[in-house]
Amino acid sequence: MYTDTLNISYFRKDAAFDTLYPLHIRELSQLHWTGLGVALEASNFLASPGARVLDIGSGVGKFCIAAGVYHPETSFYGIEQRKELYGYAETAKAQVGVQNVFFRHGNLTNLDYDEYDHFYFYNSFYENIEPGSRIDHAVRTSYELYNTYTFHILEMLDSKPAGTKLVTYHAPDKQVPAGYKLMDNSFSKYLKMWVKK
Repeated sequence: MYTDTLNISYFRKDAAFDTLYPLHIRELSQLHWTGLGVALEASNFLASPGARVLDIGSGVGKFCIAAGVYHPETSFYGIEQRKELYGYAETAKAQVGVQNVFFRHGNLTNLDYDEYDHFYFYNSFYENIEPGSRIDHAVRTSYELYNTYTFHILEMLDSKPAGTKLVTYHAPDKQVPAGYKLMDNSFSKYLKMWVKK
């Protein structure tokens, strides 16, 4: 159930936003969920009227929800394979009252990427090669999956038309096709803005 107006009290700082989630989810925030400052800068680059932006591995939805509030003229979508995190994202979205944000529970390999114009990627695959960074044990992780997902995203991004925008955060440049030009970076060069040429 959506509120009649946006509840912007959650956007004062990250700690306020994170109260939307249960304690065990809040404790993962610093490592796994996009901070509000990063969400603002990334969405400023990705957003435009009528654009459809996909967060690849959206977790509890923090990027999409924040970006949706900052840019009501743009639609933000998230795909998340963990059903529990998808549920937390839906609950937080309703609590905030943002209506230009949409989440899907599923695997990124089953998406029709023609439905999206631009992309946000916060190194969703890293837990496959670094067990200490796992969110939980709800999904299988492996080096093979890391390579499978990386190749899938490389192929998808490479097939997108010129003008496609991509923002990566804590992601290796090898996960970005050669056709994308780096336009800007910030947050100690961990946040990078790319455009397909």
